[in-house]
Amino acid sequence: MTGGGHPPFLVVGHLSKAHGTKGELYIWPLTDYPDSHFIPGAVHLPGDEDGENPSPDLPELTIDSVRPYRKGFLARFAGVDDREAAERLRGLYLLRPFETIDELAEDEIFYHELLGAAVVTRGESVLGTVKEVYPVRPSHLLEVTGPDGDILLPLDRRVVVEFDRERRRVVVDPPEGLLP
Repeated sequence: MTGGGHPPFLVVGHLSKAHGTKGELYIWPLTDYPDSHFIPGAVHLPGDEDGENPSPDLPELTIDSVRPYRKGFLARFAGVDDREAAERLRGLYLLRPFETIDELAEDEIFYHELLGAAVVTRGESVLGTVKEVYPVRPSHLLEVTGPDGDILLPLDRRVVVEFDRERRRVVVDPPEGLLP
């Protein structure tokens, strides 16, 4: 991905398991805006094995009905009428075209924008590049690969003080003792 462009599709959920006998699937949401994506009539594209592009072998999935369940949703998709059909979809990621994704608030960042971004301190010391983003609580973590090895930094306003989209650069101000 070059120039900070957006991918054509973003992952919004994961079909974790079949639920019951009537074709429902448990969706683990992978978006900050689940109410925009997990509604009746929303069309999802099952991802390929990498979860980056739609599968060339599977049809679109349209949500017939959906309800909140634990920390995710239980959904029925058109044409998925029994547990066997639901089981065949288990483990797939759900993609949506980028143009269906909500506008971000001013201080929000898409994960794909972070991957490969340079990470520097306020004093311009280069720490490396973002290799991975881990969505954990209480704060997501950035895995940064650099000349001194890999480090994990919290994606937190107290540590990440600036994200420069144009230059694909993350500026951090880590507290004493966080860096090796």
